[in-house]
Amino acid sequence: MKKSLGLLGIFVLAVSAEAAIAQRADANDSDLIETVLVLGTKQAYRGQFERLETPQMNLEIDEALLRQSGAQDLNQALDLSASVARQNNFGGLWNSFAVRGFVGDENLPSNYLVNGFNAGRGFGGSRDISGIESVEVLKGPRAALFGRGEPGGTVNLVTKRPTFNEAGSLRIAASRFDSVRTDVDYETPLSSSVAVRLVGFYEDAESFRDTVETRRMGASPSIAWQISDRSELVYEMEFSDQEVPFDRGIVAVDDRLGAVSRSTFLGEPGDGPMKADVLGHQLEYRFSMSDDWSVRLGYNGRDTELEGLSTEPELSGSRQLLYRDSETLTRQRRYRHYDASYTVFRGELEGSFEIGDTVHRIILGVDQDEFENDQVFRRIRSPSLASDPSLEQLQAINVFDPIYGQYPLPEPSPQADRVETQESTGFFFQDQIALSEKLHVRLGGRFDDYDQRLVNRRSNTTAASSESRFSPQLGMVYRFADDASFYAAYGENFRPLSGTDSEGNGFDPNQSTSIEAGLKFALLDGSLDATISLFRVEQENILVVDDPSAFTYAAAGEAESQGFELDVAGRFANDVSLWASVAYVDAEITNDFFDPNFGRQISAGARLLNIPKLSANIQVARDLQFAGSPLQLGAGLLHVGDRLGYFGTNFELPGYTTARVYAAYQLNANVTIRADIDNLFDEEFYVNSFSELWVQPGAPTTWRISAEFGF
Repeated sequence: MKKSLGLLGIFVLAVSAEAAIAQRADANDSDLIETVLVLGTKQAYRGQFERLETPQMNLEIDEALLRQSGAQDLNQALDLSASVARQNNFGGLWNSFAVRGFVGDENLPSNYLVNGFNAGRGFGGSRDISGIESVEVLKGPRAALFGRGEPGGTVNLVTKRPTFNEAGSLRIAASRFDSVRTDVDYETPLSSSVAVRLVGFYEDAESFRDTVETRRMGASPSIAWQISDRSELVYEMEFSDQEVPFDRGIVAVDDRLGAVSRSTFLGEPGDGPMKADVLGHQLEYRFSMSDDWSVRLGYNGRDTELEGLSTEPELSGSRQLLYRDSETLTRQRRYRHYDASYTVFRGELEGSFEIGDTVHRIILGVDQDEFENDQVFRRIRSPSLASDPSLEQLQAINVFDPIYGQYPLPEPSPQADRVETQESTGFFFQDQIALSEKLHVRLGGRFDDYDQRLVNRRSNTTAASSESRFSPQLGMVYRFADDASFYAAYGENFRPLSGTDSEGNGFDPNQSTSIEAGLKFALLDGSLDATISLFRVEQENILVVDDPSAFTYAAAGEAESQGFELDVAGRFANDVSLWASVAYVDAEITNDFFDPNFGRQISAGARLLNIPKLSANIQVARDLQFAGSPLQLGAGLLHVGDRLGYFGTNFELPGYTTARVYAAYQLNANVTIRADIDNLFDEEFYVNSFSELWVQPGAPTTWRISAEFGF
């Protein structure tokens, strides 16, 4: 806490000093600033590098592409990157994804960044993208700059902030299954130095899933203060409120998908929705000391809460009646109340200088974050089938003809009551050295000091651990032509693990290393960008069971992934735009271990869950004129290959290919109408699973009509 207060004090002093300087300057110059320099587009930790001189594979999904693809949430946005695979989404309540085959902690949502801040951890529901300017997929381990994170790569969300323009839009949409949505985006300058922006949405949606109805709303107001022509202060708030029924999807009967309709809900409507809330704040101060040097200070605070009841399929084979009669599903009932808070402070210095014939571009910084995870969990489950329990004790339901409310809903009993606190302070540096006009090398690293404390309120016990970790980064770029470069990179990543071993000690962090190489092109006079890469990622200290009889844990699992990626984006002279992303990922376990979730031995060579070997996403759009007004036509294809659906078994989710089309027509300067059709050919598919009893089906053919009004 003292570290946080210290960094906050530095932040306040820096902003106050700069404001005083600006006021004195204004006193000596009565003229208003005629040109406002918006500094908000520059991202933290990134530096000023062109795509061809960056020794890493970064994929930017901009707002235009997000609009073309019809994406409304983060899962749909990430489908545009073939390197990202959907994972267990916790009944629709969070975002979970794997990059290059590796997912983070399956008991928590996947972490992501918002404007460079760690902000994805917590329990605020699935992320809507109404306030998102672009989505960046930063592939490979990035701990050297970002600190602890996901092993296969990092996702960064760039939000919509004031641009000192006056503009606004209101979009109203209706879609199949009685769904309606409203989006608003308005910005305006309040003066020559202050501008505001408000982005918000409201959605009331039924579903192809029986009885499932969701309500979501959110807002992202922001304000930018141009303190001087060299400095800016930006504040942004995140608010979200969601009510979402907990939905584990459908089940496979006798290892066969398709027997149970994709519309069948196997929970209990009487549980009501889960409620998820977010309240977050970001504050960033940027100051350009000269043309070559700048400083950035930032704060991020995010509070999330999840609460509700759920009735869901029982995974224990000794309790599951479906395995005996192939029609009656045993269920358990759970209560969850999760509170999480995340606080991050950051300071960063960026600049360039020359030593002899070499040019150095450096980034130096320090950050401090604290994550508190408070969880209350209750559960009631049936006795073993060996004791001949009643259908009521089993909370049984027929998967082919479900009758809801057939039995009284039982009251869950206390299961877990704990709070975990993770604190980390990191110091990082990066130096990209131009040895010549064509050859650059990148050296970087980060030192993290990490503390973890777990308080078990049920057992009245406390466990604590500390770790120090150095994460190096190496890279090189050779620009062998004006429009092409070769790069190679090595990086390491770490992610702390929650919980303790049999002796009450904390686990060694999950560790991953990566090596990759690739080619980058800027073709057709810059109209077409393409990147080809080869990669290999190794992961160790995966949390597994070391003693099945006592069910104690150890950080002893190992895995690896390797493959290639091709990403292409361009806009051509005939007003045709193209997006193509292709990935081949071969990911598997490399040692034998006992899996804690399914209670079975896993052998080396087993595939990782929900990871297709081949994925691809292609989007094409054409701008035309019709009756003297702009018309845009577009289409897309998404292919996802076969995936393992149940760890340690041969149960697979079949591959699928879905198609979509859309048309957007501008009636006049202020009104645009649009029609979308997703899953055009009504492909029956399954997006992810955790077991054969937790399988998420994809939506059937879905149409959506919207009208956007500019003002």
